[in-house]
Amino acid sequence: MNAPERSLKRVARAASGPHGAGARRPFVDGVEKVTGTARYTADLPADQALVGKILRSPYAHAELLEVDISEALALPGVHAVITGDACDMPYGVIPIAQNEYPLARGRVRYCGDPIAAVAAVDEATADAALARIRLRVKELPAYFKAADSRQPDAILLHENKPGNIERQVHNEFGDVEAGFAEADLVREHTFECAEVHHAMMEPNAALATWDAERGHLTLHSVTQVPYYVHLTLARCLRMDPAHIRVIKPFVGGGFGHRTEALNFEVICALLARAACATVRLLQTREECFLAHRGRPEQQTRIRIGLKRDGRITACQAEVVQRGGAYGGYGLVTILYAGALLNGLYDIPAVKYDGYRVYTNTPACGAMRGHGTVNARYAFESLLDMMAGELGLDPIEVRRRNLLKAPTETINGLKIMSYGLPECLDWVEQASGWRERRGQLGKGRGLGVACSHFVSGSAKPVHWSGEPHAVILLKLDFDGGVTILTGASDIGQGSSTIITQVVAEILGVDYSRLRIIANDSAITPKDNGSYSSRVTFMVGNAAARAAENLRALLITAAAKRLQVREDEVEWLGESAVVASDPAREVAFTDVVEEALVATGTLTVKGTFTCPEEFQGGKHRGGAVGSTMGFSYAAQAVEVSVDPDLGTIKVEKVWAAIDCGFAINPMSVEGQVQGAVWMGMGQAISEETVYEDGRHQVANLLDYRVPTMAESPEIDVHIVESIDPNGPFGAKEASEGPLSGFMSALAAAVEEATGARLTRLPMTPDRVFEALHPKSRPAREGAAGGNR
Repeated sequence: MNAPERSLKRVARAASGPHGAGARRPFVDGVEKVTGTARYTADLPADQALVGKILRSPYAHAELLEVDISEALALPGVHAVITGDACDMPYGVIPIAQNEYPLARGRVRYCGDPIAAVAAVDEATADAALARIRLRVKELPAYFKAADSRQPDAILLHENKPGNIERQVHNEFGDVEAGFAEADLVREHTFECAEVHHAMMEPNAALATWDAERGHLTLHSVTQVPYYVHLTLARCLRMDPAHIRVIKPFVGGGFGHRTEALNFEVICALLARAACATVRLLQTREECFLAHRGRPEQQTRIRIGLKRDGRITACQAEVVQRGGAYGGYGLVTILYAGALLNGLYDIPAVKYDGYRVYTNTPACGAMRGHGTVNARYAFESLLDMMAGELGLDPIEVRRRNLLKAPTETINGLKIMSYGLPECLDWVEQASGWRERRGQLGKGRGLGVACSHFVSGSAKPVHWSGEPHAVILLKLDFDGGVTILTGASDIGQGSSTIITQVVAEILGVDYSRLRIIANDSAITPKDNGSYSSRVTFMVGNAAARAAENLRALLITAAAKRLQVREDEVEWLGESAVVASDPAREVAFTDVVEEALVATGTLTVKGTFTCPEEFQGGKHRGGAVGSTMGFSYAAQAVEVSVDPDLGTIKVEKVWAAIDCGFAINPMSVEGQVQGAVWMGMGQAISEETVYEDGRHQVANLLDYRVPTMAESPEIDVHIVESIDPNGPFGAKEASEGPLSGFMSALAAAVEEATGARLTRLPMTPDRVFEALHPKSRPAREGAAGGNR
């Protein structure tokens, strides 16, 4: 049965029970988490494990002339001290952009760059050893802003990257100049977004064990991508991958921070091998901020053309991102920023120029809503500003530019389902938009915005020809079904979704199912949890595995009942003869029959994205391509204190087209989390560097919203039933984030009359926008304001 058939069948009937697709089911690992019995990497028992510690660079940019470790090695209790000499292989998540070493070789490029590491009997000894390492360096000019790094006389951070440009992108689809000529109104503005960090709850941690007799390595880590970590370890340690085992325990959030192998994971493995022992490497919160991989600081200069009725005629955008010291996901991020200008509205012409720039700051990477958030903030904000200038309702402007599915965008993105119209309708009605907009009184406002995101990248980072996702189902004598998956549950509930998919198709009692995830010695390879791929891709693989197992069980039931297979009606916990329901065989008896002469059954399901969904033929065309886009609309109501400059988010109405909600409770939680993270970026979160040193590398100074700032968030689910998703499902976690900031900016403008164009909208920036004569004018608000 293919995906469309599954979708139609699911819609045509009720769910098989309270546990299948469509059920509001608690997470399968929820009990362990709420009772405190879940074991995270730092909790794992490891008797006599050595303590690992990293010496980090105090310099933002310098040549390493000498790293003297002799005194550290001589210290009693020190089992290993390693430097850049321990690994001469660069790594990075993108195969064509691998320019980072676990420990610096020849040069350090940001404050915090790892230089050396020690393994010792206890923390005090490890700290003492680090203090005994002597450095001799030659400091180099450092660049903390993209503009400075791009100056003609700037020293190159990487010799093969002229102009300190990691990647530049230049695309044009349609006739942009003709589109602007056709427009009745053309406006251009620049929007600035600060760099932000993931602020995941669990700090980074790794536990590595070296088996000296066999030359084998076992690593436990907090990763979202065990497969990519496995590849990186094999590369950096020059090991046969068969000699490596990677295990992901419970993970306390990721949001993109852990979608690539990070230096501490490789360093822990190198230390374990050097010491021939087990090494535990726990990172402080500050070290998590230094590992970073967050959303880059970005300037977006955007130009839009509109007809008097609000129809978009053209869009042009220039994006400059401060990428940090190393490649990471950078070339993908800058491509996403341009590619997903498309796919939300019907735009006949788009021109995009993007620049990802190296700087002497921690490397940026993927973060929830990867690549799209800042560009969407700029687009939606300018669209609102132009709607106001034309005297048009912002919701009506968006309605006049809606797509019709199925369709293909000008840059080759296929759109098979599109529930944005219904999202807008609900937000308009639920927020009282027509009655309340502009009527809330002084200091209060209401704004709206739309957004979208991919349901998994159509083309994987490491193209090997293997399926995008693989699921194994094991059925044995006990009648239990074990789901084996390499997909990483990092708190988003993917293991629950997979289990519900299997439960729906097999129809068995939920208690028969167990799921084992993320042990490379046991579970099949999976590309990981990123780009919202798990529900769509792994969910499809799970559905196919369950269908294959059900087919085997129907064959066994027919044999036991002594009828043809097409005469069997499968009921899950039993099977009956369709024409004679009194003739019934229990599930346990079916299993007994199925195992005759074969023993344990292991059934596989796979999923691969068809080539026609893998993007346009232009360079970088695969980035942004997917089999299904989620769509979201949201309205945000705020109150603003003009004397303090503080913004209070009073309420948010968010509608999400997730195709089909396999677990509505999970979808609602994901949308609320996306809104909450968007709120953090909009009003408070910002990394700050002074001479390259991180000034807010803790969760007191880095201002994440708390429960006190969290508003009421009403979530509405729109089910457009995607023809390719499992039961019609699409992603629900990342799409809603990028609409929040521009909706907030519109609400603040209605409340105060000032349009802020720089994030975050902190009290000082709001105050300056409202009182422009109180301080010297600075950039940050439209119309001459802050």
